[in-house]
Amino acid sequence: MGLNARQEAIQRIASAQPVKSAVDYTKTTAAELYGTNVFNLSVAKKLLSKDAYASLLKTIERGEKIDAAFANEIAAAMKEWAVARGASHYCHWFMPMTGSTAEKHDAFLMYTADGRAINEFSGKVLIQGEPDASSFPSGGLRATFEARGYTAWDPTSPAFLLEGLNGKTLVIPTAFCGWKGEALDEKTPLLRATDALSTQAVRLLKILGVQATRVNTTVGPEQEYFLIDRNFYLQRPDLINAGRSLFGAKPPKGQEMEDHYFGSIRPRILAFMAEVEQECYKLGIPIKTRHNEVSPAQFEVAPIFEGSNVACDHNLMVMETFRQVANKHGLQCLLHEKPFAGVNGSGKHNNWSMADDKGNNLLEPGHTPEDNAHFLVFLAVVVRAVNKWGKLLRVGIAHSGNDHRLGANEAPPAIISVYLGDKLADVVDSIVKGRKGASRSGGTLDIGVQALPNLPRDASDRNRTSPFAFTGNKFEFRAVGSSQNIAKPNTYLNLAVAESLDYVAGELEKRLGKKKNLHDAINEVVQEVLEENQRVIWNGDNYTKEWHQEAEKRGLPNLKNTVDALAVLGDKDVVELFKKYKVLTAEEVASRQVIGYEQYCKTINIEALVTATVARQQILPASLHYQKQLADTVTATKAASKSASTAAAEAALSEVGE
Repeated sequence: MGLNARQEAIQRIASAQPVKSAVDYTKTTAAELYGTNVFNLSVAKKLLSKDAYASLLKTIERGEKIDAAFANEIAAAMKEWAVARGASHYCHWFMPMTGSTAEKHDAFLMYTADGRAINEFSGKVLIQGEPDASSFPSGGLRATFEARGYTAWDPTSPAFLLEGLNGKTLVIPTAFCGWKGEALDEKTPLLRATDALSTQAVRLLKILGVQATRVNTTVGPEQEYFLIDRNFYLQRPDLINAGRSLFGAKPPKGQEMEDHYFGSIRPRILAFMAEVEQECYKLGIPIKTRHNEVSPAQFEVAPIFEGSNVACDHNLMVMETFRQVANKHGLQCLLHEKPFAGVNGSGKHNNWSMADDKGNNLLEPGHTPEDNAHFLVFLAVVVRAVNKWGKLLRVGIAHSGNDHRLGANEAPPAIISVYLGDKLADVVDSIVKGRKGASRSGGTLDIGVQALPNLPRDASDRNRTSPFAFTGNKFEFRAVGSSQNIAKPNTYLNLAVAESLDYVAGELEKRLGKKKNLHDAINEVVQEVLEENQRVIWNGDNYTKEWHQEAEKRGLPNLKNTVDALAVLGDKDVVELFKKYKVLTAEEVASRQVIGYEQYCKTINIEALVTATVARQQILPASLHYQKQLADTVTATKAASKSASTAAAEAALSEVGE
């Protein structure tokens, strides 16, 4: 009897061996590998004139416009650097509103009249490209026949080399807009929202007596993902077309034993992880952590913090690296939020903070946060932003994949709340009640083993059920979906915080205008803001029914699905918020809502069509074949022996027939 497809796949998997990567760390260390494929500031400093480098540095560090006079010099340096490393093409790389990236490759070659070819790359070409924009989602911003679109070089995100099997390409991160300047991508709103936040944060810092010229948001996205053998993947039309299993049976052993989380990493998976890291190191992506996650075949990688714009670019590059390296190792990477029922799905914990241009983290509480006035001001700002614009933050994580995960006792619920921990909760409670809180430190933890040292203990535990948790000197936005481009949730978060910074700065200015001293003004404003917005603070278990009931009493929105969440983009206050801080026009906001609905409907429709196809082409034929086997068994048994019982086979035949 021949093997079936699954048995053949298992045989191939049993003989699969780890794939060795090309990098030998005994010859090239990870530190030496880091950034080798990036046109970073270190490279730019060597290749550019002092003035050109200074102009580029101002753009990156202060957000100033690049001086067009230096564009040709920068372009020439990029080209020479890239060609010397084997590049033959360049591309403008951008983020259309598809959730992924797009690129169009052009050769450096220019052809001469005398039959020769030369490499050429001008400042004009570096600054602006023109891909066809007609086939990308626009949500009504453009008519079908309106094809012209522009890509604009983003100097704040470094160019890099994309390595292919037969050559390399210089990749230039860009923004993408239409002929009239309308934003057709995810990067443009993020850059605008970051500018808006910086403007208001610098204003607030000035009131507090701190001189800063720029404030950036920093992000460290923890990326969860599944890996399965490609032999299994190719047998599953649902995984191929929908990214998740639409049919399946729960295995006898799933994650019940909790033995996969942080477990020993199998050699084949470790080989994959090591090669992913090597590719990320080349691209200057600061990967730091790797480990097994909760579900079988689920894993996680985490970088250290970067500016939010670069972090978004890098996270998209990480996801693409996963896909390509996985295939090389005979694996398939699944980034869907819930590829398999019955086990935990995947998220992307978006660790977020703010830092000024001197490197100061504005959410660093110090040892005694109750005495750190600047920290308490910025804490109040963020708490207010989450309370006032929680519905907007919910929109930023709304898509069909995340609907399977949010509130499923493995991810935060759709109710957006803030976790502060015991120490900060005490501080906030003391401020609201107008009294001095007792300082609470973590102290040390005695493990009770003589040979082990006492460990320093944090003042508060972590809360894995919270969608927006303070975790030391940052907030962890835990509700972001694993497949998402993090540009959108960070755009909405930055915008919400920008408005709150504006409000708090205005309140302080009013009081200072009435001749109050700064200390008293800060005390008044922080107390008022925290008192008015403390309903959003919840330090308990977000999974419980009691919290849902409590959140309803507090008036917190609970937008349980994507359709309900997207409706928020039609709210007048939300549209005005985008317009006021020049992040999106009313038309651009409406386009995002239309695209969100379209993508949701298309995804559900694709899943329905795949379900019908699998049922017709795979499940029904297999069922009919099994039905025939049972019928043949009954017939053959009766023919062989009149006394033999066929009751079991007939019962099974009846069940299958029904």
